[in-house]
Amino acid sequence: MIELKYDAEGLVPVVAQDAATGQVLMVAYMNREALGKTLQTGEAWYWSRSRRALWRKGEESGHAQTVRRVRVDCDADALLLTVDQHGAACHTGHRSCFFRTLEGSDAAADDERVVTDILDELFELLKRRRAEMPARSYTTSLLRAGRTAIADKVREEAEELVRAGQTEADTRVAEEAADLIYHAWLLLVDRGVELQDVRRELIRRRNGD
Repeated sequence: MIELKYDAEGLVPVVAQDAATGQVLMVAYMNREALGKTLQTGEAWYWSRSRRALWRKGEESGHAQTVRRVRVDCDADALLLTVDQHGAACHTGHRSCFFRTLEGSDAAADDERVVTDILDELFELLKRRRAEMPARSYTTSLLRAGRTAIADKVREEAEELVRAGQTEADTRVAEEAADLIYHAWLLLVDRGVELQDVRRELIRRRNGD
């Protein structure tokens, strides 16, 4: 293994990059123990300089990072993590910590945050429902009904979206699209397919692979 060059405090800077989109998500620091835990668990662990303590990304927010690759730079004094980001990477709720220009907040980036995060949040919520199966939950009732029932709801919502798209108001189209996304996401969760898998497939198609 390459010998890293830690600084005087025993730290090395780490850049986290989204595996599906290539977006730079955040910069943090690791010491030897944090790197060891990251390699051992497959989840990103960092060293908090303000709290002087180890922390696992997402331990409070649930927005964990599953690490796919760890790369070291040419001088062996910085690391690049390629990760599956679950939810927002930034504590502000933005997908990436780099959401501003030097002039101030970037409106386009902020719009992207809203779109991306609400879809991620929905997917993570459905995964929690799958794990916890709370009583009196519509999601729980569908999961208990089984995959065929969920698939039937996807088909039903797709048909309703088609009808709305042909004859109904824009608000109804948006409502039916939201219904379809919810049930499609639930089918993914029931199958164990990650949202990152869908992103990667869309990127593959965009790139013409």
